[in-house]
Amino acid sequence: MAEKHFLPIFYTLTKYSIIKMKRIFLLLLVLHGIFFTKAQIGIPNQTYPENAEDISPLLIGEKIDDITLSDLNNKNIKLKELFSDKPTILVFYRGGWCPYCNHQLSGLQEIESQLKTTGYQLVAISTDKPENLKSSIDKQKLRYELLSDANLELAKSMGIAYKAPQVYHKFLPESTGGMNKDLLLPVPSVFILNKEGEIRFEYIEPNFKERISASLLLAVAETIYDSL
Repeated sequence: MAEKHFLPIFYTLTKYSIIKMKRIFLLLLVLHGIFFTKAQIGIPNQTYPENAEDISPLLIGEKIDDITLSDLNNKNIKLKELFSDKPTILVFYRGGWCPYCNHQLSGLQEIESQLKTTGYQLVAISTDKPENLKSSIDKQKLRYELLSDANLELAKSMGIAYKAPQVYHKFLPESTGGMNKDLLLPVPSVFILNKEGEIRFEYIEPNFKERISASLLLAVAETIYDSL
């Protein structure tokens, strides 16, 4: 990856320019107190980009919606309650079927105790149905929490969902328990949140084969902790 400037508190690491000009323009309109509906600005409802590079994710400073996800026991987990406990490292991965995701999950386990000592909780979210989460935990010997966003409600609300390529269409219905009606995938992402669920750091990588290294994530998390 190309060299990037490192600003410890408010910085977004991405390989590609995935925040399109329309997104920036709309943000400027909001800052100036100008508001339009999606219909008025020509953005159709319930449409998702064809390519991972074209997503429009939430920005640093924005808050994550209080959506309810499921844990491996199919228990409901409300994000507002989860985030209020302590600052959160929130990781989006595609599923336990993805070898690149499994490698990432294993790397996160190596820094989990250090993140916990610093004061964070580590939570990873995928499209897997709840019963498949236990398989990932057992296989990778994970000690942090995995949650199911099988219908991609959270990924959609955060603007990181895109249409899965045709090759994934055969198994996504099964791996998500039939919940992934739109056949979408989340762009692998990492967010650092304060206890109000506000994004203070994000790393979003459209190339699913590349992830932020565990060592860099740990360095960022330790650097910004006192500012959360």
